[in-house]
Amino acid sequence: MLSVIGHGLRDRWVTFLGTFVALCLGVSVLTVMGLALASAAGAPDRAPERFAAARVVVAGADTVRVPVPGPARDTRLSTPKAVPPSVARDLAELGRTVEDRSLPVRMTGAGKAAGEPGEPVEPVELVGHPWSVAEFAPYRIVAGRAPARDGEAVVPADRARVGERLRTDRGELLVVGHATAPTVFEDAVFLTDTHARRLAPRVDHLLVDAEPAAVRSALAGTDLRVLTGADRRLADPGTARERDTVTALVALFGTAGGVSGFVAVFVVASTSAYSVTRRRREFGLLRTTGATPGQVRRAVYGEGAVVGAVSSLAGCALGGWAAPLLARRLVAAGTAPDWFRIGADRWPYHLAFWTGLTVALAGVAAASWRAGRTAPTEALRQAAVDRPGLPWGRWALGGGALLTAVALTAYSLVTEPGELLHRKTYTSRPMLLVAAVALLSPALVAPAVRLLTWLPARLPGATGELVRAGTVTGTRRAAAVAAPVMVAVALTGSLLGTTATLDAAKTRELGARTVADLVVTDPGPAAVAALRKVPGAVVSPTSATEVLVREESVAVIRSAARAADPDALAATARLPVVAGDLRDLDDRSIVVNEEWERHRVGQRVTVWRADGRRVTLRIAAVLRVGTGSQGAYVTPAHAAGAPVDRVDVRAAPGADPRAVAADVRAAAGGARVLDGKEFVRASAPRPNAVSRTGFLLLLGIVVLYTAMSLANTTLMAAADRSAELRALRLAGATRGQTRRLVAGEACALVTTGALLGALVAAVQLGALAAALALLGSGGAVAVPWGQVAGVTAGFLAVAVTTALLATRDPSPT
Repeated sequence: MLSVIGHGLRDRWVTFLGTFVALCLGVSVLTVMGLALASAAGAPDRAPERFAAARVVVAGADTVRVPVPGPARDTRLSTPKAVPPSVARDLAELGRTVEDRSLPVRMTGAGKAAGEPGEPVEPVELVGHPWSVAEFAPYRIVAGRAPARDGEAVVPADRARVGERLRTDRGELLVVGHATAPTVFEDAVFLTDTHARRLAPRVDHLLVDAEPAAVRSALAGTDLRVLTGADRRLADPGTARERDTVTALVALFGTAGGVSGFVAVFVVASTSAYSVTRRRREFGLLRTTGATPGQVRRAVYGEGAVVGAVSSLAGCALGGWAAPLLARRLVAAGTAPDWFRIGADRWPYHLAFWTGLTVALAGVAAASWRAGRTAPTEALRQAAVDRPGLPWGRWALGGGALLTAVALTAYSLVTEPGELLHRKTYTSRPMLLVAAVALLSPALVAPAVRLLTWLPARLPGATGELVRAGTVTGTRRAAAVAAPVMVAVALTGSLLGTTATLDAAKTRELGARTVADLVVTDPGPAAVAALRKVPGAVVSPTSATEVLVREESVAVIRSAARAADPDALAATARLPVVAGDLRDLDDRSIVVNEEWERHRVGQRVTVWRADGRRVTLRIAAVLRVGTGSQGAYVTPAHAAGAPVDRVDVRAAPGADPRAVAADVRAAAGGARVLDGKEFVRASAPRPNAVSRTGFLLLLGIVVLYTAMSLANTTLMAAADRSAELRALRLAGATRGQTRRLVAGEACALVTTGALLGALVAAVQLGALAAALALLGSGGAVAVPWGQVAGVTAGFLAVAVTTALLATRDPSPT
């Protein structure tokens, strides 16, 4: 039997080439994703930057413990708690203490004379700090001097010259010096301590020059964090952003690895099934010479094991070479932090190798069973034309997957339509439907091809009829070509269409909520105060915050929220209220949406604010869920000091809108002022760098696999079609007619697969449209016609080109 396996691998290397390439590529992708995942999850220890020269850093708690059954779990706060001012006084006995504050500063102009408008510049976001903390980076003066009076500032040398006056949302600042640090980690502007204290009373960190053990002892029993050594890195400004980026990268690499595994199984199984179909005569001869069904199955398994092992080894080597390249590209594109490097972990190689070998054996399992069941006479009888129908096992698996996909979607629509809007759902749910259609593809392709080729078969000439006959009778080959195309088109249409539809729905919701005449974004405190004084204007400043709520006694849900004055909010926004009244919102109440477990007006709900404080509030109003972009609303008392990031303005009844608009633009200073439509366009959802990279990676894997599968199936089929083409030439067909026949079959099968994939995508997008309608956010479905057409055209080019190159033009004799 070993000699049979060896001769089979040697003589039919073209048959196994596609499986080798598919597995090699799949294992390499799994290796790259595993190495990247391990590197992202195990971020290296890095030296602190902002407080590198500080001995001890005291910071407020950045987690809150929400009581739930089972082991205690801490939930991270979006804004760490402040350090109480009394702590500095208590720790002063241990050593010198310095209070650190941070405040956003927007620079909008620079000039020479006091009070002059200054030369306009593109708004630059800076971070303000008291000068006393500069020494702990350490920053050093490279020009000028340190700030000595309120209104003086020290900035980086590339921001302004010494002696210039900066126009900022915090007032005018005189540049008296330039400072630089060993590493660039933020765009800082330093003020005097008194000036910074007046602008930002909150203490973010306390720097203590004392023994760490003494500080910990003094703060025992509090929730304050004492950071020393490498832990001081936790106080750096980029740590939270990097943590979010790493979380997104872990999700990206995990999803990409799962999709690549799914597609690899599919391609290998499809290739193996077609390979067994082509080798029925060979298996029949083996059975005739005395081979048992078990020996035939073991031969097929042995070939799969050899190909799987070799492919997996090659894939691991290729993945190990490609992983550092991917890491460098991600860093260069800003998708990954600058420290992201591929580590020396070995478990991704083991996981990828054994997964590849398992996929190879799983892919040939059904094919080997079919080969073993082939009787000698049945194999010879089936050698010319594929036997119609599917094995009962394939009907059961395909039908079960189809019923499961339909049942899950229907259940979600009935019980929780919003679940279909979640990324994990619309990324993974289509795969179940894709798998169902792929399993049933031999039964679906023939009717689809008959329908597609009905008109060409009735045109003058025999080419159309031959194309129809060849594709309908060769159902296994037709399914092997059409099914991968179906997978690629289905995933392309469903993923891109779903994201585009959700973005459009969110934009519609934002437009429906925004009824203000003007919207001022990211205004400073001075601008907010000036806007409140504009005559004839109804002004609604709001702040972004969040709340944590415990639901079903076990889950901690993080909900985005906005802090607003209820009367001003009701006058400047049109929220989708389904119960209650926005004007009933006060410091003892909250506005929630229907997705909350408790969402009845008058009910009381316990939430944890962004600063970790626990409060129990009465539900004043309930909003429609929609796409989920509609969060909760609280009053500014529960915003945990969040700065105002948006001001909606409407002209009061009887006021001149043009005069109000002019006054608003003058009061806004350097803040951006947009009308309602401009604000909606500017705020429309857009994919971030990680999401965009993720979708490109996922679709790139799918498209690459499909193109490879098309080329491989065409190469395998070409070896078996020489006799058929010779017969056509003997019957009088010309070289051009033969080539048109081959190209026509390729076009028919690729188009059939694309139509089946479009049908799967249509089902997915239809379910999404139904969910949006049930959630009150119905609208047109965004179909990615251009992307689907482009992918299909690429597959047509690959299939036709490979078919023409692989099919030799046989002589009639």
